[in-house]
Amino acid sequence: MTRLNFEILHWYEINKRNLPWRNTKNPYFVWLSEIILQQTRVDQGLPYYEKFIAQYPTIFDLAKASEKNILKDWQGLGYYSRARNLHYTAKKIVQSYHGIFPSTFDEILLLKGIGRYTAAAIASFCFDEQIAVLDGNVYRLLSRIFDIDLPVNVSKNQVEFEKIANEFLDKTNPGNFNQAMMEFGALQCKPVSPNCSSCPLRIYCLSYKNETVAFRPVKLKKQKIRKRFFIYWVLEKDGNVLLRRRLENDIWKMLYEFPSSEFPNQKEQENFVSRFLQFPQKTFKHILSHQHITATFIAIEDVSGFSFPDSDWIASESISDFPMHRLMTRYLEQRNH
Repeated sequence: MTRLNFEILHWYEINKRNLPWRNTKNPYFVWLSEIILQQTRVDQGLPYYEKFIAQYPTIFDLAKASEKNILKDWQGLGYYSRARNLHYTAKKIVQSYHGIFPSTFDEILLLKGIGRYTAAAIASFCFDEQIAVLDGNVYRLLSRIFDIDLPVNVSKNQVEFEKIANEFLDKTNPGNFNQAMMEFGALQCKPVSPNCSSCPLRIYCLSYKNETVAFRPVKLKKQKIRKRFFIYWVLEKDGNVLLRRRLENDIWKMLYEFPSSEFPNQKEQENFVSRFLQFPQKTFKHILSHQHITATFIAIEDVSGFSFPDSDWIASESISDFPMHRLMTRYLEQRNH
Protein backbone atom coordinates (compact mmCIF):
# COMPACT_ATOMS: atom_id res chain seq x y z
CA MET A 1 0.00 0.00 0.00
CA THR A 2 1.35 3.41 -0.93
CA ARG A 3 1.22 6.40 1.41
CA LEU A 4 -1.41 7.98 -0.83
CA ASN A 5 -3.63 4.89 -0.59
CA PHE A 6 -3.20 4.90 3.17
CA GLU A 7 -4.25 8.56 3.42
CA ILE A 8 -7.42 7.89 1.45
CA LEU A 9 -8.37 4.89 3.61
CA HIS A 10 -7.51 6.76 6.81
CA TRP A 11 -9.69 9.70 5.77
CA TYR A 12 -12.51 7.28 4.93
CA GLU A 13 -12.47 5.60 8.33
CA ILE A 14 -12.85 8.98 10.02
CA ASN A 15 -15.30 10.69 7.65
CA LYS A 16 -17.44 8.03 5.97
CA ARG A 17 -21.21 8.30 6.22
CA ASN A 18 -23.04 5.51 8.02
CA LEU A 19 -25.09 4.14 5.12
CA PRO A 20 -26.96 0.82 5.47
CA TRP A 21 -25.60 -0.77 2.27
CA ARG A 22 -22.07 -0.34 3.63
CA ASN A 23 -22.82 -2.65 6.53
CA THR A 24 -23.49 -5.70 4.39
CA LYS A 25 -21.84 -7.94 1.82
CA ASN A 26 -25.21 -9.22 0.62
CA PRO A 27 -24.98 -8.68 -3.17
CA TYR A 28 -28.76 -8.27 -3.47
CA PHE A 29 -28.74 -5.32 -1.06
CA VAL A 30 -25.66 -3.76 -2.67
CA TRP A 31 -27.13 -4.18 -6.17
CA LEU A 32 -30.38 -2.61 -5.03
CA SER A 33 -28.58 0.37 -3.52
CA GLU A 34 -26.44 0.93 -6.61
CA ILE A 35 -29.42 0.88 -8.98
CA ILE A 36 -31.40 3.26 -6.77
CA LEU A 37 -28.46 5.65 -6.47
CA GLN A 38 -27.86 5.91 -10.22
CA GLN A 39 -28.45 9.61 -11.04
CA THR A 40 -29.99 10.00 -7.58
CA ARG A 41 -28.65 11.77 -4.48
CA VAL A 42 -28.01 9.65 -1.39
CA ASP A 43 -30.51 11.61 0.73
CA GLN A 44 -33.19 11.06 -1.90
CA GLY A 45 -32.37 7.39 -2.52
CA LEU A 46 -32.03 6.26 1.11
CA PRO A 47 -35.78 6.11 1.93
CA TYR A 48 -36.41 4.19 -1.31
CA TYR A 49 -33.69 1.70 -0.41
CA GLU A 50 -35.21 1.20 3.04
CA LYS A 51 -38.68 0.81 1.52
CA PHE A 52 -37.52 -1.78 -1.02
CA ILE A 53 -35.60 -3.77 1.58
CA ALA A 54 -38.69 -3.86 3.80
CA GLN A 55 -41.08 -4.64 0.93
CA TYR A 56 -38.80 -7.12 -0.89
CA PRO A 57 -36.34 -8.51 1.70
CA THR A 58 -34.96 -11.16 -0.68
CA ILE A 59 -34.41 -11.40 -4.39
CA PHE A 60 -37.17 -14.02 -4.48
CA ASP A 61 -39.66 -11.44 -3.12
CA LEU A 62 -38.63 -8.93 -5.77
CA ALA A 63 -38.83 -11.52 -8.54
CA LYS A 64 -42.37 -12.62 -7.71
CA ALA A 65 -43.73 -9.08 -7.23
CA SER A 66 -45.85 -7.52 -9.96
CA GLU A 67 -44.31 -4.89 -12.21
CA LYS A 68 -47.15 -2.55 -11.31
CA ASN A 69 -46.27 -2.72 -7.59
CA ILE A 70 -42.56 -2.25 -8.25
CA LEU A 71 -43.19 0.80 -10.44
CA LYS A 72 -45.51 2.18 -7.78
CA ASP A 73 -42.84 1.77 -5.08
CA TRP A 74 -40.31 3.39 -7.44
CA GLN A 75 -42.57 6.38 -8.09
CA GLY A 76 -40.75 9.68 -7.64
CA LEU A 77 -37.26 8.36 -8.41
CA GLY A 78 -37.57 8.75 -12.17
CA TYR A 79 -35.65 6.87 -14.87
CA TYR A 80 -38.17 4.04 -14.61
CA SER A 81 -36.20 1.73 -16.89
CA ARG A 82 -34.06 1.12 -13.79
CA ALA A 83 -37.05 -0.38 -11.97
CA ARG A 84 -38.10 -2.48 -14.97
CA ASN A 85 -34.54 -3.81 -15.40
CA LEU A 86 -34.34 -4.47 -11.66
CA HIS A 87 -37.46 -6.65 -11.86
CA TYR A 88 -36.29 -8.44 -15.02
CA THR A 89 -32.88 -9.23 -13.54
CA ALA A 90 -34.33 -10.43 -10.24
CA LYS A 91 -36.46 -12.94 -12.16
CA LYS A 92 -33.43 -13.94 -14.25
CA ILE A 93 -31.30 -14.62 -11.17
CA VAL A 94 -34.06 -16.68 -9.57
CA GLN A 95 -34.74 -18.67 -12.74
CA SER A 96 -31.19 -19.16 -14.05
CA TYR A 97 -29.06 -18.95 -10.90
CA HIS A 98 -31.51 -20.39 -8.32
CA GLY A 99 -31.54 -17.04 -6.55
CA ILE A 100 -27.76 -16.98 -5.99
CA PHE A 101 -26.19 -13.75 -7.21
CA PRO A 102 -23.26 -14.23 -9.65
CA SER A 103 -19.97 -13.56 -7.90
CA THR A 104 -17.57 -12.30 -10.59
CA PHE A 105 -17.41 -9.04 -12.53
CA ASP A 106 -17.72 -10.79 -15.90
CA GLU A 107 -20.79 -12.79 -14.83
CA ILE A 108 -22.49 -9.82 -13.18
CA LEU A 109 -21.89 -7.65 -16.25
CA LEU A 110 -24.05 -10.03 -18.31
CA LEU A 111 -27.15 -9.12 -16.30
CA LYS A 112 -29.62 -6.65 -17.77
CA GLY A 113 -29.41 -3.11 -16.41
CA ILE A 114 -25.94 -3.61 -14.93
CA GLY A 115 -23.02 -1.72 -16.46
CA ARG A 116 -19.31 -1.80 -15.71
CA TYR A 117 -19.57 0.51 -12.71
CA THR A 118 -22.31 -1.47 -10.95
CA ALA A 119 -20.74 -4.83 -11.79
CA ALA A 120 -17.40 -3.69 -10.37
CA ALA A 121 -19.08 -2.33 -7.24
CA ILE A 122 -20.88 -5.60 -6.49
CA ALA A 123 -17.84 -7.75 -7.34
CA SER A 124 -15.46 -5.75 -5.15
CA PHE A 125 -17.78 -4.82 -2.25
CA CYS A 126 -19.30 -8.28 -1.84
CA PHE A 127 -16.74 -10.72 -3.25
CA ASP A 128 -13.44 -8.80 -2.84
CA GLU A 129 -12.63 -8.98 -6.53
CA GLN A 130 -9.62 -6.80 -7.35
CA ILE A 131 -11.34 -4.42 -9.74
CA ALA A 132 -11.67 -0.64 -9.53
CA VAL A 133 -15.04 1.09 -9.38
CA LEU A 134 -15.36 4.28 -11.43
CA ASP A 135 -18.22 6.67 -10.86
CA GLY A 136 -18.27 10.44 -11.40
CA ASN A 137 -16.60 11.01 -8.06
CA VAL A 138 -13.72 8.66 -8.86
CA TYR A 139 -13.19 10.11 -12.34
CA ARG A 140 -12.94 13.57 -10.78
CA LEU A 141 -10.57 12.42 -8.02
CA LEU A 142 -8.23 10.61 -10.42
CA SER A 143 -8.31 13.54 -12.85
CA ARG A 144 -7.17 15.89 -10.10
CA ILE A 145 -4.65 13.68 -8.31
CA PHE A 146 -2.83 12.88 -11.55
CA ASP A 147 -3.80 16.10 -13.41
CA ILE A 148 -5.29 14.18 -16.33
CA ASP A 149 -6.60 16.35 -19.14
CA LEU A 150 -8.43 13.58 -21.04
CA PRO A 151 -12.21 14.16 -21.36
CA VAL A 152 -13.87 11.67 -19.02
CA ASN A 153 -17.02 11.30 -21.16
CA VAL A 154 -15.21 9.77 -24.15
CA SER A 155 -15.25 5.95 -24.37
CA LYS A 156 -11.58 5.45 -25.29
CA ASN A 157 -10.53 7.71 -22.42
CA GLN A 158 -12.69 5.76 -19.98
CA VAL A 159 -10.68 2.67 -20.88
CA GLU A 160 -7.52 4.60 -19.98
CA PHE A 161 -9.04 5.72 -16.68
CA GLU A 162 -9.91 2.09 -15.88
CA LYS A 163 -6.25 1.14 -16.35
CA ILE A 164 -5.11 3.97 -14.07
CA ALA A 165 -7.74 3.14 -11.44
CA ASN A 166 -6.86 -0.56 -11.42
CA GLU A 167 -3.15 0.22 -11.06
CA PHE A 168 -3.97 2.60 -8.20
CA LEU A 169 -6.34 0.14 -6.47
CA ASP A 170 -5.35 -1.19 -3.07
CA LYS A 171 -5.31 -4.93 -3.83
CA THR A 172 -5.40 -5.99 -0.17
CA ASN A 173 -8.84 -4.47 0.45
CA PRO A 174 -10.38 -3.54 -2.92
CA GLY A 175 -13.96 -3.14 -1.72
CA ASN A 176 -13.12 -0.79 1.11
CA PHE A 177 -10.70 1.19 -1.03
CA ASN A 178 -13.28 1.62 -3.80
CA GLN A 179 -15.78 2.93 -1.28
CA ALA A 180 -13.13 5.28 0.11
CA MET A 181 -12.39 6.70 -3.34
CA MET A 182 -16.07 7.29 -4.04
CA GLU A 183 -16.69 8.87 -0.65
CA PHE A 184 -13.62 11.10 -0.88
CA GLY A 185 -14.83 12.42 -4.21
CA ALA A 186 -18.36 12.96 -2.91
CA LEU A 187 -17.48 14.73 0.34
CA GLN A 188 -13.97 16.19 0.01
CA CYS A 189 -12.97 16.53 -3.64
CA LYS A 190 -16.24 18.17 -4.66
CA PRO A 191 -17.04 19.27 -8.21
CA VAL A 192 -17.18 22.98 -7.39
CA SER A 193 -14.99 24.91 -4.94
CA PRO A 194 -13.34 21.94 -3.18
CA ASN A 195 -11.61 22.88 0.05
CA CYS A 196 -8.08 22.07 -1.10
CA SER A 197 -6.44 23.82 1.86
CA SER A 198 -7.84 21.17 4.22
CA CYS A 199 -7.39 18.22 1.86
CA PRO A 200 -5.07 15.49 3.23
CA LEU A 201 -4.06 14.60 -0.36
CA ARG A 202 -2.96 18.07 -1.46
CA ILE A 203 0.75 17.27 -1.16
CA TYR A 204 0.22 14.39 -3.63
CA CYS A 205 -2.26 16.18 -5.92
CA LEU A 206 -0.74 17.28 -9.22
CA SER A 207 -3.72 19.48 -10.07
CA TYR A 208 -3.26 21.34 -6.80
CA LYS A 209 0.42 21.78 -7.60
CA ASN A 210 -0.30 22.89 -11.17
CA GLU A 211 -3.31 25.06 -10.20
CA THR A 212 -5.64 23.16 -12.53
CA VAL A 213 -8.13 21.83 -9.95
CA ALA A 214 -10.94 24.02 -11.33
CA PHE A 215 -10.38 22.55 -14.82
CA ARG A 216 -10.52 18.89 -13.81
CA PRO A 217 -12.13 16.70 -14.86
CA VAL A 218 -12.31 17.67 -18.52
CA LYS A 219 -15.68 17.02 -20.15
CA LEU A 220 -16.86 17.47 -23.71
CA LYS A 221 -20.10 19.35 -24.22
CA LYS A 222 -23.22 17.39 -23.34
CA GLN A 223 -25.57 16.03 -25.97
CA LYS A 224 -28.32 18.25 -27.27
CA ILE A 225 -31.33 18.64 -25.00
CA ARG A 226 -34.57 17.27 -26.45
CA LYS A 227 -37.57 19.53 -25.90
CA ARG A 228 -41.01 17.90 -25.68
CA PHE A 229 -44.49 19.40 -25.47
CA PHE A 230 -47.56 17.58 -24.13
CA ILE A 231 -51.22 18.09 -23.39
CA TYR A 232 -52.89 15.87 -20.81
CA TRP A 233 -56.65 15.45 -20.83
CA VAL A 234 -58.18 15.22 -17.35
CA LEU A 235 -61.55 13.54 -17.89
CA GLU A 236 -63.80 12.61 -14.97
CA LYS A 237 -67.37 11.40 -14.67
CA ASP A 238 -69.45 9.63 -12.03
CA GLY A 239 -66.52 9.41 -9.59
CA ASN A 240 -64.22 7.87 -12.18
CA VAL A 241 -61.16 9.20 -14.00
CA LEU A 242 -59.76 8.16 -17.38
CA LEU A 243 -56.26 6.63 -17.32
CA ARG A 244 -54.04 4.94 -19.88
CA ARG A 245 -50.94 2.81 -19.52
CA ARG A 246 -48.15 4.36 -21.55
CA LEU A 247 -46.80 1.79 -24.02
CA GLU A 248 -44.50 4.07 -26.00
CA ASN A 249 -40.85 3.07 -25.72
CA ASP A 250 -39.60 6.06 -23.74
CA ILE A 251 -38.71 7.03 -20.17
CA TRP A 252 -42.30 6.58 -18.94
CA LYS A 253 -43.05 3.23 -20.53
CA MET A 254 -45.63 1.15 -18.58
CA LEU A 255 -46.53 4.01 -16.24
CA TYR A 256 -50.08 5.32 -15.95
CA GLU A 257 -51.17 8.77 -17.05
CA PHE A 258 -54.14 10.75 -18.34
CA PRO A 259 -54.71 10.47 -22.10
CA SER A 260 -52.12 12.68 -23.77
CA SER A 261 -51.12 14.34 -27.02
CA GLU A 262 -47.56 15.28 -27.95
CA PHE A 263 -46.71 18.21 -30.21
CA PRO A 264 -43.57 18.77 -32.30
CA ASN A 265 -42.94 22.28 -31.00
CA GLN A 266 -44.10 24.84 -28.45
CA LYS A 267 -46.00 26.98 -30.94
CA GLU A 268 -48.27 24.13 -32.05
CA GLN A 269 -48.90 23.14 -28.43
CA GLU A 270 -49.78 26.70 -27.41
CA ASN A 271 -52.06 27.18 -30.42
CA PHE A 272 -53.92 23.99 -29.53
CA VAL A 273 -54.17 24.92 -25.84
CA SER A 274 -55.66 28.31 -26.77
CA ARG A 275 -58.72 26.54 -28.16
CA PHE A 276 -59.57 25.24 -24.68
CA LEU A 277 -59.13 28.35 -22.55
CA GLN A 278 -62.66 27.92 -21.18
CA PHE A 279 -61.49 24.84 -19.25
CA PRO A 280 -59.26 24.83 -16.12
CA GLN A 281 -55.60 24.43 -17.07
CA LYS A 282 -52.28 23.91 -15.30
CA THR A 283 -48.88 23.96 -17.00
CA PHE A 284 -45.73 22.35 -15.63
CA LYS A 285 -42.12 22.29 -16.76
CA HIS A 286 -40.14 19.15 -16.02
CA ILE A 287 -36.34 19.18 -16.40
CA LEU A 288 -34.47 15.92 -16.98
CA SER A 289 -30.82 15.41 -17.91
CA HIS A 290 -31.50 15.07 -21.65
CA GLN A 291 -35.10 16.27 -21.92
CA HIS A 292 -36.99 19.45 -21.09
CA ILE A 293 -40.72 18.79 -20.96
CA THR A 294 -43.59 21.29 -20.98
CA ALA A 295 -47.00 19.81 -20.18
CA THR A 296 -50.42 21.44 -19.92
CA PHE A 297 -53.22 19.61 -18.09
CA ILE A 298 -56.71 20.48 -19.29
CA ALA A 299 -59.66 19.46 -17.10
CA ILE A 300 -62.69 18.75 -19.29
CA GLU A 301 -66.07 19.11 -17.61
CA ASP A 302 -68.22 17.63 -20.40
CA VAL A 303 -66.55 14.44 -21.59
CA SER A 304 -69.24 13.39 -24.05
CA GLY A 305 -67.31 14.54 -27.11
CA PHE A 306 -64.05 12.83 -26.18
CA SER A 307 -62.98 9.27 -26.92
CA PHE A 308 -59.67 7.61 -26.11
CA PRO A 309 -59.83 3.89 -27.00
CA ASP A 310 -56.53 3.04 -25.27
CA SER A 311 -57.77 4.32 -21.90
CA ASP A 312 -59.95 2.95 -19.09
CA TRP A 313 -62.18 4.48 -16.43
CA ILE A 314 -60.98 3.81 -12.89
CA ALA A 315 -62.37 4.94 -9.54
CA SER A 316 -60.98 8.37 -8.65
CA GLU A 317 -60.20 7.33 -5.07
CA SER A 318 -57.96 4.49 -6.30
CA ILE A 319 -55.78 6.60 -8.61
CA SER A 320 -52.96 6.60 -6.04
CA ASP A 321 -52.69 2.80 -6.45
CA PHE A 322 -51.29 3.20 -9.97
CA PRO A 323 -47.60 3.94 -10.69
CA MET A 324 -47.32 7.32 -12.37
CA HIS A 325 -44.51 9.59 -13.56
CA ARG A 326 -43.59 12.83 -11.83
CA LEU A 327 -45.63 15.13 -14.08
CA MET A 328 -48.77 13.24 -13.09
CA THR A 329 -48.03 13.31 -9.37
CA ARG A 330 -47.16 17.03 -9.49
CA TYR A 331 -50.50 17.80 -11.07
CA LEU A 332 -52.43 15.64 -8.59
CA GLU A 333 -50.57 17.10 -5.62
CA GLN A 334 -51.37 20.65 -6.70
CA ARG A 335 -54.96 19.85 -7.56
CA ASN A 336 -55.57 18.25 -4.16
CA HIS A 337 -54.33 21.27 -2.23
